[in-house]
Amino acid sequence: MRIYCCGCGCDVEARLTDGREIYAHRADLATLPFWKCDACGNYVGCHHKTAKRTQPLGCIPTPELKVARQHIHALIDPIWQSGKMDRKELYRRLSDELGWKYHTAKIRSVEEARTVYAAARRYA
Repeated sequence: MRIYCCGCGCDVEARLTDGREIYAHRADLATLPFWKCDACGNYVGCHHKTAKRTQPLGCIPTPELKVARQHIHALIDPIWQSGKMDRKELYRRLSDELGWKYHTAKIRSVEEARTVYAAARRYA
């Protein structure tokens, strides 16, 4: 499957693998599907709880980008989880502000993540 790899900066032919390879120390993740870029070693998880079990969650992030995405989730998840705002509404507002359909898995760079974080802070 061709997936955008943030580490390589282009679409790559990713290889489907599982948690035994990606998280060898985590037996609980052994059977979960992942897409891996063999050129740089980065990987992305899949929508394993859906009918499209091997559909990638988004583009393949770098380790730094994963951390940046986690910071964004730590900021925005409490907003919708508390009921302060509906998740879809929050994502719609962020999309309007950013000028593209927002989803954390679509963020391709740390710079983009910083822009999203700054926009999200207005709702926290």
